[in-house]
Parts: sequence; structure tokens; C-alpha cells
Amino acid sequence: MRGAALEALHPALWRAHQLGRHSERAHSSGFPALDVQLPGRGWPKRALTELLLPHPGVGEIRLLAPSIASTLREGRLVMLFDPPACLSSWALLQLGIDAEQLLVVYTRRPPVQGAAPPGLRGAESHVEAGGDALWALEQSFKSGHVGALLAWLPPRMQPERLRRLQLAVQAHDGPAFMLREAAAADRPSAAPLRLALRSAGVDRLAVHVMKRRGPLLAQAVQLELPPMVSAEVAAEADLARERTAAARPLRQRTFEPRGRRIPSV
Repeated sequence: MRGAALEALHPALWRAHQLGRHSERAHSSGFPALDVQLPGRGWPKRALTELLLPHPGVGEIRLLAPSIASTLREGRLVMLFDPPACLSSWALLQLGIDAEQLLVVYTRRPPVQGAAPPGLRGAESHVEAGGDALWALEQSFKSGHVGALLAWLPPRMQPERLRRLQLAVQAHDGPAFMLREAAAADRPSAAPLRLALRSAGVDRLAVHVMKRRGPLLAQAVQLELPPMVSAEVAAEADLARERTAAARPLRQRTFEPRGRRIPSV
């Protein structure tokens, strides 16, 4: 194949200045500004995607909502492992997600006896109290019945356990999101795609691409999330933020007459 581009030989090959490709079509994130920065223009299949959060509720569900909703519309199962709080079925419905179609699995805390967790009354909930979350994730990947999977991982997970998950996810024909604490950014990970999330204001999210198959991205991707508060409340929050910034004292200036540096008042 003399004269052929090296990156055309195999999907796993790419040049340093190019975004990597996937052998299968990626799953669109629903945010065009983010898709253009992701290899394959979307969430990868058969690979882990890590989302690093400063705290739960920064906007991760709204970021993933388009992918979750489209997976459900295709008639495929969506699994959630160990969400840190009860999800609101009303809020999910506003994002186009029917809570009754979600399968929620708890492996680290006891269930609400006799009922599904509040806010997810229609969702089917399975509990493996004290069970092995890693084993449960692997079995879900290998089952062939899961369209998308979200897992809130325990803190300080060992790199070798993530490598084990990355091997298992290769049997999973869909996106797989591992949600972790922001401090994990300083530790190695086998996930090919790592994104750090932070709030950028009301209904706004900054997505910093920390690792991808392609060149580094210096600036965070700014996204407008589906609103969860009224336009009036959002406008009031923006106005309050502007007033706070305007009320800050002016930065101290200096001048240097006759070679001496004297702070001005």
C-alpha cells in the first residue's frame, strides 16, 4: 500500500495533529460544539468515557441527557450504577427521559425498603448490598442488552481496576460513562476519553478535554445546558453575579516617581 496514508491502515492509528477515528459510528452527544472535539464526533462505543466532577449535580445528567434519551428511543436499556442521590422523575421527564425505562443498580448502599427510591418510583431498582460493583459492571458490558451505562465510581479507584473495565467494555456496543471525583485527574486512567466538568454559570457548563485520541485542547468547550430554572430566575442570577463583580474593590494601582514604587490609594 505504497503512498497510502498511515492513518488509513487501521482505525486505531492517527497522527498527532488529527483526531482519532473509531471503527464504529460514535453516539452523538447532542451538543455540536462538543461533538467536533470528540474523536468520531461523538461518545465512543466499546470504550470508557470518564467524567470528572467537582461535586455531583454540576450538570452531568443534563450533559448526558440527549444520549440517554436517544438510546431509550431506540428501545435499548440504560443502566445507572450507584447514583449519589435520588433522581427526580419530573426533572428527567423535562429532559426527554422516562424514568420508568431506567434500570438503577445500587452496590454500595442499602435500598429503600419496599419501594423504589423517591423520584424514581417507576424505575426498576436492583440492589446488591455489599456486592462487587466491578463484577456487576463487567457483566453488564458483556450481556449485550445494555445500550448505555452510567456508573458513579467509588473514590480513589485503583488504575488496575479501570484497566479491567476498559477491557470488558470492548464487548459493549454503546457509550459507557464513568463518573469520578475531580481529584482523580492527577491519577492515571485507562479510559481513552477524559473530560473535566465545571459550572460556567446558570445552565452553562465548561467541558475541559483532558485526554482524547488526538491533539491537546487548550480551552474548555462552553456548552448551554437545557434550562432547569425559569428564564426570570436565570436572569436574576446573572444580574446578581454582575453586581457582585462590580462591587469588588478596584485592583490597587502603583506609580513610580523618582525611582520609588509607592502604592496609590
